Parts: sequence; C-alpha cells; structure tokens
Amino acid sequence: MTHLKTHFLIFLFLLTGGTSYCQTVPIAWNVSSEKQVNGHYLITVKGIIPKGWYVYAKNDTANQITAIGISWDNPHILKAPDLEKEDSPEFSNPQTIHDKIFENKLLRVYKNSLQFIQPIEIDGAIPPILKITIHGFAANGKEFQPIEEEKTLVFAGSAVQSTNQSSQIKLSTVDLSNPKANCGSELKNGSEQKTGKENKGLLSLFLLGIAGGLIALLTPCVFPMVPVTVSFFTNKAKTKKEGVQNGVIYGFCILLIYLLASLPFHLIGNISPEILNSISTNAWVNIIFFVIFIFFSLSFFGLFELTLPSGLINKTDSKSGLGSLAGIFFMALTLATVSFSCTGPILGSLLVGSLSSNGGAWQLTAGMGGFGLALALPFGLFAMFPNWLKKLPKSGGWLDIVKKVLAFLELALAFKFLSNADLVQHWGILKREVFIGIWTLIAAGLTFYLFKKNLRIFAFIVLLFVWYLCFGLTNSKYANLKLLSGFAPPLSYSMYTKENSQDERLKPMFINDYAQALALSKKEGRPVLIDFTGWACVNCRKMEEQVWTNSEISGLIRDHFILVSLYVDDRKKLPESFSYKTKAGSDKDIITVGDKWATFQSENFGQVTQPLYVILNPDEQLMNLPVGYTPDIRQYKLWLECGLNTQKELSKN
Repeated sequence: MTHLKTHFLIFLFLLTGGTSYCQTVPIAWNVSSEKQVNGHYLITVKGIIPKGWYVYAKNDTANQITAIGISWDNPHILKAPDLEKEDSPEFSNPQTIHDKIFENKLLRVYKNSLQFIQPIEIDGAIPPILKITIHGFAANGKEFQPIEEEKTLVFAGSAVQSTNQSSQIKLSTVDLSNPKANCGSELKNGSEQKTGKENKGLLSLFLLGIAGGLIALLTPCVFPMVPVTVSFFTNKAKTKKEGVQNGVIYGFCILLIYLLASLPFHLIGNISPEILNSISTNAWVNIIFFVIFIFFSLSFFGLFELTLPSGLINKTDSKSGLGSLAGIFFMALTLATVSFSCTGPILGSLLVGSLSSNGGAWQLTAGMGGFGLALALPFGLFAMFPNWLKKLPKSGGWLDIVKKVLAFLELALAFKFLSNADLVQHWGILKREVFIGIWTLIAAGLTFYLFKKNLRIFAFIVLLFVWYLCFGLTNSKYANLKLLSGFAPPLSYSMYTKENSQDERLKPMFINDYAQALALSKKEGRPVLIDFTGWACVNCRKMEEQVWTNSEISGLIRDHFILVSLYVDDRKKLPESFSYKTKAGSDKDIITVGDKWATFQSENFGQVTQPLYVILNPDEQLMNLPVGYTPDIRQYKLWLECGLNTQKELSKN
C-alpha cells in the first residue's frame, strides 16, 4: 500500500508538469563556497523551512525518497567525499518522526532549518560561477512535494564574488531622508537628532557619575582629605571671603580635571564613527579590562596598595605650592592622583560602561562630569560653611567596610568583561548558568562578610539577591532574570541541551543573513525586520528578553515579518575578505562578518549604535524611520504596525 501511495504521488507530480508543483514550498535557500587547497572547495547549502513543513534528510529506497542534495551540469567539477565535514551546530540536526504520509514510518527529516556541506574538486580552471540544482522532497503530513530549485554559486576568491559582496553593502533603494511613512525614531536626513530620549540618556549617565563620585567620597583615600583640605584653605586665607573663594576654585578645578580626561575620546571618536563600538566589543580589550578589574578588586581586598608612580605624585604635589590659580589647580590634581587607588576602579567602571553605550564620547563626558562634580561639591560647600565640618563622622573602620564591599562589586564586574569576550568569540567558557553561578558565589561571599560585620539589614538585602540569582541556574520559565537583562549572557547561550532562545515563539524565524531573509521576504511577501545587534550589547538583550517576549510583540513579528538579526561584533572571518569604498570616499577592509554588517548599517542607515531596528519591504524600500532602544512595549508595537501597514498599502498599489 505504501509503494502504491508513493508511486501515485510521483505520478501526480509528473502529470502536472513537475516544475510548477515544486515552488509551492517557500524554502529560502542560500548557497556559498569556501576555498580549500588545490582546487578543492566546500559548497554550503542553507535553507529556512516554513512552519509545519519538513524536508527528508535520508534516502529511503523502499519509498523512493531522495534525500536533499545538489547537482550540476559540469563534468570538470567532481564530488569529493573524502573532504566531508560535519553540519554546523547552529542549524538543527535531522529529527526522527512518524511520517503520516508513509503510514507512520520512522523517517529522518529537517525541520525549521537545514544545512549540508558538499566537498568538491575542480579539474582545471576555476569557473567564476556555477549553476547548481537543489533537489529532494518535502512534506507537511498531508502534502508531499518535490524540491527542485536552481541557484547560482559564486566561487570564493573570484572577481565576481568581490564585486557581488561590495554591491551587497550599499542599497540603492534605501532613501533614509524619505521613508514611505514618516513614523519612527530619532533618525532624520541621515543624522541623529538631539531628542528628549538622547538627552535623557546623557542625564542618566550624569546622575550615574554623581552616584559614583559620592561612593568614591566614602572611600579611605578621599574622605579624610575633605576636612584636611578645607581647614588648609580657611586657615591660610587672610579673610573668610578669600577662604571661601579658594575652596570654590579648588572644587571647580577638580571638576575641570575629570572633564579634561574625557577629551581624548572625542578626538578618537572623530577618527571613525565605529571605533568606540570596536573598542567595547573587542575580545582582547575586554580581557584586559577583566584582568584590570581583578587587580582592582584584590587591591580593595587589601592584598596590596594600588598607587600611581611616586614621581608623578611628587611632581604634582611640588607644583601645588605655587601661588594663585596654578597652585590650587595642582592641589586638585594632587588629590586626583593620590586618591587613584580608590577612585580608579569606580571611574574605570564608569569609563568602560560609557564606551559601550550609544553616543560614546559625549556620554563619557557626562559621566565624568557627574563624577567630578560629586567629588568637588563637598570641598566648595565646606569651604563656604566650615561649621559643617564638626558634623562629619570620624574616619574609622566603616571606611574599610565600604572598601571591601566595593571589592566584591569590582570582582563581579570583572566577569562581565570576560563574558563579553566569550560571547563575541563564541568560546563557550562562560555560558549563562556559569556566569550566574559565579555571581551567586560572589554575592554569597558579600552576604557572609556583611553578617560578620553585624550589618544584618544590608546582609539580608544581598541574601535576597542571592535567592533571586538561583532561579537563573534552573532550566525553567523563571530563569529569565529580567533585572539582569544585558548583564548576564542571553538565554540562548545556555548549558542546557534545550535551546533557550530569546523567545521560543520567535525561534523558527531567527535568521542571521540578510540575503537569506530577503529571499524569504520575496517569496512570502512579508517585510524584513532588520535587527542590528551585538553579542556584547546590553540594550539588545533587554529588548529581546523584556520586549520581544511580550505575546503581542512576538506574535506580530512571527506572523507578519521576516526577522533577521545581524551581529556587528561577530568576529567570524568571511570566506573571502574584500575592500569597500565608503560613501565618505575611504577604503575599508571587510574581513569579518561583523565588519560587513557594521558597514551595512552605517552606509545605509547612518547609525553605528545598537540595537537599531529597520523595516524594509521585499523591494528593499524603507517603510518608516528606524528606531533604536525602545523599552516601551506600546511604542514599539505602534512602530511595527506603522511599517507593516505601510508595506500593505504599497502592495495594493
């Protein structure tokens, strides 16, 4: 009976003309080549399979099923089974199912996506292109369809490939200043406008800098300096007015020193708009910061004293004896240098966090300004109101407790930088549960220390945080620790065999290649939702774990868009690098996957920060203005609906 059913299906396929039937399964195909040695290549075929369908992975002669494969009409290109390579783990392995079409027989199939690699050997000259045919069979439990699709393969290293790759960067159809609908974000005429949202971001970092400065004030290196320095000004001054004036100038000089420290980053930022992103996501830079923060934490734990070179301190201190403004300025510089062992780790956390943020140098300046202002205010205020000095608490053991607490915090931050490097390089050494486990142990150590110091209220607060972290170690729905979104590795980077993607409801639609997404968009008539993201992007994780998980958002994306996530910090090398001439006229080497997508983003959409969301129709026209980080679910939904409705209106015309 099974044989008769199979023969009938094949006969029906031939009777209806064959080729008209095989296009009913809208599989998005992508083919590429990787050059080996001595005329050997690896041809990689990837496919995105529609929901409900599956592709047969193994030959079954009894049922006359042919596994998915490729063929070509060129006698000089031979299959080379000795070069066989395993499937990439990023795509699903074949599954075993009970196939209803063949009376529940156990068969091996691909679902959601597939990839296979065919080694070949070229006898003679390497052709620039090769026409290949993808063939096999697909089914959905009710229908059984042959697959036969022709694709053009460009061989890696050929002149044709370099031209094609360069042309993939700039989209001539995208007009950033004239989207089809004027709804969206802070992008207009290709440049970022100073919106309330951006100003809010600068204000947030300024306030964060003030918080860091206030914490630094409570450290043993800074706090004892306040009464000593203010007393020096008031006692040395001939009049009260002069003492107040010198104290205020001293505080202003402290603020000025920290503002000037951010100036070099403005100069760096002017060299290349992508350099701050490259610094913050570079694996080795993050490893250096990991080592530095471990070093800082050990210093705070009291293993050694962290100081700047004595020659530098002595030089600045000697100049503090100069009269007038110059002497006061160098006194402020002396404070900044001698207190480095306490302020350095706190300031370092602020500096690195600002470099990772959208806006780079200006956000760093805002943070440094807040930090300097918090340090400067007490000196100015106590100079104006010297009686307040009597109310200051005396230096003592509480300063050492503050320092030890900071040591635990620095230790936790150190592993964040190591996690950034691990994510970008895909080493797999700090999976989500390992990272959370390390933070749990650090928090538990801090809890024990606070109990030992009889600070029970603070100890119980940290103990609650330990309890919260423990949920992140489980393989359950409670593992999504929203308070840590962006700090801990994403749910997809898990130790558990079950894939915890950002949202299981979106899982079938995740694509990481623009050409692949566009092909599927053209087949299904749905717009492409481009997600410019990064492995080390904090706000990207927040969007994925707090906005995309909303049922309305996930349903809207799954049912109406083709979602493609392009990682601008992916350090995986392209099969063949190439040079691209930017719209500014400079030549840029495109070596890694991240280079390609970062350039693709900046050239077409005038932005180098992530996340950035863009909606294009199947003709690659911009539907509405792109948006960045949008934590408000309602606003993000309205933006999605605007782009979708615009595409539908264009389709009708």
